[in-house]
Amino acid sequence: MLHNSPLSHEFQSGLSDTEEARAKESAGYLARRDLFASGVESEHIEHKSHRTVMRESAERISLSKRVSGDPSPIYENEEYHKRLNEDSLMHIPEFVIKPRSHTVWEKQCVRLHCTISGWPEPRVVWYKNNVSIDPMATPEKYKVESSYSVHSLEINKCDFDDTAQYRVSAMNSKGETSAFASVVVKSSLLHFHKIKLNLMCVCTAAPCLEYGVTFETHLVEKFGVSFGREGETLSFGCSVIIYPSLQRFQPEIEWYRDDKLLVPSKWVQMHWSGDRATLTLSHLNKEDEGLYTLRVITKSGFETHSAYVFVRDADAEVAGAPGAPLDVHSLDANKDYVIVTWKQPAVDGGSPILGYFVDRCEVGMTHWAQCNDTPVKFARFPVTGLVEGRSYVFRVRAVNKAGMSHPSRVSEPVAAMDPADRLTLHLSGGKKGVVPGRPCDLSVIEATKNYVVLSWKPPGEKGHEGVMYYVEKCVSGTDSWQRVNTEIPVKSPRFALFDLAEGKSYRFRVRCCNSAGVGEPSEPTEATTVGDKLDIPSAPGRVVPTRNTDTSVVVSWEASRDAKELVGYYIESNIAGSNTWEPCNNKPVKGTRFICHGLTTDESYVFRVRAVNAAGISEFSQESEAIKVKAAITSPTPPYGITVLECVRDSMVLAWKQPTFIGGADITGYFVDYREVIGGVPGKWHEANIKSVSERAYRVSKLKENMLYQFQVRAANMAGVGIPSLPSETFKCEEWTIAVPGPPHDLQVQEVRKDSLVLLWKPPVYQGRDPVNGYYIDIKEAEADFEMWRGVNEKATDKTFIKVCMHDLKMGESYVFRVRAQNKAGVGKASDSTEPVEAVTKPGTAEIVVNVDDDGVISLNFECSNLTADSKFVWSKNYVEMTEPERMTLETKGSKSKAIFKTPSEEDLGIYSCFVTHTDGASASYTLSEESETELMFSKLFRPSSPVIPLKTELAVELLEKGRVRFWLQAEKISANGKAEYVFNDNVVHQGEMNFDKNTGIIEMFMESLGKEDEGTFTFQLQDGKATNQSSLVLIGDVFKQLQKESEFQKKEWIRKQGPHFVEYLGYEVTPECCVRLNKMTFLTYILTYKSQTYVTLEHKSSLKSLGYICSNSQQYIVWVKIINFLHTHSIYLHLNIVLAASNSSTPLKIQSTEEGIRLYTFVTFAAFVSSADTGNRLILMFFIDRARVAGGLPDVVTIQEGKCLNLTCNIWGEPIPEVTWLKNEREMVSNDHYILKFESGKFASFTITSVSTSDSGKYSILVKNKYGTESGDFTVSVFIPDEEPGKKK
Repeated sequence: MLHNSPLSHEFQSGLSDTEEARAKESAGYLARRDLFASGVESEHIEHKSHRTVMRESAERISLSKRVSGDPSPIYENEEYHKRLNEDSLMHIPEFVIKPRSHTVWEKQCVRLHCTISGWPEPRVVWYKNNVSIDPMATPEKYKVESSYSVHSLEINKCDFDDTAQYRVSAMNSKGETSAFASVVVKSSLLHFHKIKLNLMCVCTAAPCLEYGVTFETHLVEKFGVSFGREGETLSFGCSVIIYPSLQRFQPEIEWYRDDKLLVPSKWVQMHWSGDRATLTLSHLNKEDEGLYTLRVITKSGFETHSAYVFVRDADAEVAGAPGAPLDVHSLDANKDYVIVTWKQPAVDGGSPILGYFVDRCEVGMTHWAQCNDTPVKFARFPVTGLVEGRSYVFRVRAVNKAGMSHPSRVSEPVAAMDPADRLTLHLSGGKKGVVPGRPCDLSVIEATKNYVVLSWKPPGEKGHEGVMYYVEKCVSGTDSWQRVNTEIPVKSPRFALFDLAEGKSYRFRVRCCNSAGVGEPSEPTEATTVGDKLDIPSAPGRVVPTRNTDTSVVVSWEASRDAKELVGYYIESNIAGSNTWEPCNNKPVKGTRFICHGLTTDESYVFRVRAVNAAGISEFSQESEAIKVKAAITSPTPPYGITVLECVRDSMVLAWKQPTFIGGADITGYFVDYREVIGGVPGKWHEANIKSVSERAYRVSKLKENMLYQFQVRAANMAGVGIPSLPSETFKCEEWTIAVPGPPHDLQVQEVRKDSLVLLWKPPVYQGRDPVNGYYIDIKEAEADFEMWRGVNEKATDKTFIKVCMHDLKMGESYVFRVRAQNKAGVGKASDSTEPVEAVTKPGTAEIVVNVDDDGVISLNFECSNLTADSKFVWSKNYVEMTEPERMTLETKGSKSKAIFKTPSEEDLGIYSCFVTHTDGASASYTLSEESETELMFSKLFRPSSPVIPLKTELAVELLEKGRVRFWLQAEKISANGKAEYVFNDNVVHQGEMNFDKNTGIIEMFMESLGKEDEGTFTFQLQDGKATNQSSLVLIGDVFKQLQKESEFQKKEWIRKQGPHFVEYLGYEVTPECCVRLNKMTFLTYILTYKSQTYVTLEHKSSLKSLGYICSNSQQYIVWVKIINFLHTHSIYLHLNIVLAASNSSTPLKIQSTEEGIRLYTFVTFAAFVSSADTGNRLILMFFIDRARVAGGLPDVVTIQEGKCLNLTCNIWGEPIPEVTWLKNEREMVSNDHYILKFESGKFASFTITSVSTSDSGKYSILVKNKYGTESGDFTVSVFIPDEEPGKKK
């Protein structure tokens, strides 16, 4: 059905506001002049009523009499023609030839044409379903031509959407007239239902008049989507407003369910009270589920409203029992036989349905008889044994292993009577005592594994008394015929055969009989195999959900392939992750698209679908992707109110108003089009901007001076670009030279209350000869005349906002506003007026609350109760948005937003407002001024009374090993709730390793090194309840450079000491014997392992021998060795004392330089545990300069707060590049999302724990290894949980 668009009223006339106003004004003037010559003027434009026609007729008769009886007939005759035919050349448009309706095939073209007369020359507009057609917007679809009063509309490549009612409207200053034509586009049966739906719209009668009155119908308080349960009563309806209201006129009320007209019954009751239409569904059943439509029909057309009604299953009598079947119908009724059909329920109770039982009951009786002994799975069953002439109703019950369902709603009554017999009663003739002939057209009309149904036609020769029938069968391949109904012949030409062997093939034939005897058999049927010919449909294809509203989702799917006699589909939904499936519909839907209502907003759902036919229910389709229930985003409606703000020789600045509906998403920009108007004929549209503009004002350049132009604007959001606005008025491109300013623009109304509101605007683009120095605001009631504008402010305001208070407003009244700018030359043109604003405080309206806590922190707090998912809090000072405020901190949590002053002062005085987007205008403001009560709040801050935390030491700095820098201070006493923050150059810094020992009051922060960016002021801020304190240390200039230089030196020294190095530098002394003795030798110990477990220990000795000299009288061998350290560019001398345990003799110690390192070796003979084969073994002492080492960077202990991120980095030495392994509590670790282990460039190993927890506490090690050696570094991680009040910022 056609639903009225919210924009349809904007397109009904096809004229702009100014053109329509001029047309009405001229038409009103002519009507007053022609119809009321006596001087009585009418202020409204109306069609001639019956009373007006009678009055003109009486005047005509009166004037005729006066003309015939007066001595001055010429004068009176002129007066007569003057009054009745004053403008003989001007007349209302008339259709000489009206457009005719067409029915065409899809993809064909159709042309509607008409001939119209009228003077002045009428303007012709074409409409589709009351929406004007713009051929410039879709030139490939529509083509409009006008030539010599012949007007045509051509529609190219028609499709289904072109099936509609088309109207051509002709209008001039004398009036308007219209003609209608329908276009129907025909296609395949797949879309037949769509054509039928459009035809219902096409059949709407053209607007006509009842006593000169056009009725306007409005539906209010509309019913929405409803939910009920079987057995309940549900009522819903709409209030109907018809203007004008005539007591003797009542509209026609119609109700539809799934496009089928409803009639009153025991299940459906309709009520019309004169202003409200109500539909009541007593004792709901699943048959009542569907799309309900109310249609209110008047003489001028009709209005409709639709909504879906869902019916849930009643609670089963037995837990786990299936739902009741539905839509029970009786088909093919005869004397003793009827076929009962039904639809399977959507709910099976958790176990498969085993079958169905069919019950029958005679009309007027209460006893139900079961028709089948065993349940049937096929949703169709032939019921036999009926008594001819009696009426029956039927019901069906489903059964599974848990039990029986509730019975379905009973079918409509059906009489056991053969239609052919009814016809025979009215026929004469027939021969008594004639043996009937052969039956004809015998066929098997239905075959399942449970039964076979035969159908035939009576013979031509059957006598006056009528006939009965015997049915015979035989197995295919044999000629052994067996009579099925041996005892009683059947009366109907239908028969159901039971107890046939499944899988076997049979043939059937029928004989007629009467009192004269049994006739010849009919021709036998073809062989029929007993079994289900109708298969259960296959599972539907891919299921795709899309967003619709906050409580519904549109589900579409691919139809089941090769499905026969498809009844429809059942859809089920499931909250993602819950595995609890609920039916979305309890009545099968025939399409492949369905709107699932009643869903929870912001929950994620998945869907699946099953197909249904008489044979059963298919398997489930694959589950859809999860979708979050949220309103769908659509393109915005057109902007409106296009005005010119400034005009120069070749450009114009336009402004417009925001669309009334933005489509559920923020407007991302606007597109402006323009066209020339030459001789009153508009040209083609051209794009003014390729890239969208975000403001509602735009300068259109490259225009021609003194040319006329029209403009249109389109709005865009993330869903796309909306339809264009109506064309603007015609504007002339000529430079403004007026001295006064142009109109302000972009008027907005905020903070609407019953006694006040705030009006905002933007300054005019055109300033005039002098700058703007003030504004005047005007107000009037929304329905008041133009003359009722009055000023709000006597003195011009220099601001771009004003608060309109109670003395200008009346609660409940609607108002409009406009603004005028002034300069030294005077007051300029007024802006466009705002939309009507009702002075009322909406429920749930909140105000900004000022709060000062015990610590003296001032905050502005605002709460909004009707937030949407896209809502944002926008804070402003003096109505200028604060995007990144320097003096305030903005915090938003849920439906609350807070603006916190950092360091309040007189600079913060002003008007603070908060506006919430995507709401119905939720906003509020608060004024901070010297005269306000907040003066006391500020005085608290200027004279703080909070206690101070005493300090033992102020903030100090010292250097540690590896060049690390330690900042620290100590408080005298602090509680477990105390906290500290590190501030650098007035910015809170969360980096760096900071420890806070609340037992000792020591707060320390470590930095690995100092860079140029670290020069500045270091501050520790402490807070313990209300007590606060802080201490700062300034490191700038020479002080910072000296500390930085010392830190770098300490770091280099630590790196140097990781290899062979000087502990004390080489010195000397002169002995009394005039010898020079070297002393202060390097002290260094190495422990090396030889393959025979001999240990070589290198120790410091005070005595010294020459290089390579071996002292043979001792088993202590002293050697003086020079070693080149390849890692560091300096040389060192080592004094080595080699102790060879358990050795008998050895050769002199030798030194050899190799690629691997410096080799010291000797040949040793062992006295014990070494066999003779081992004599001559060589002891090798190697110095591996490039062995793997951990060069530093790891602390011994790391204390960190839970939830923080820990990152440690150390340097790795060695050639070849060592292998790096990390251990936790002696177990090897692997890198993952929680533990991130990296080794980069062969030199830097990093260890990161994301979001530290208490389980991360323990001992950690890094193990590095290459072919020259192995080394490890250990550190301990301790995680603590701060003992702070919940909700406070950590």
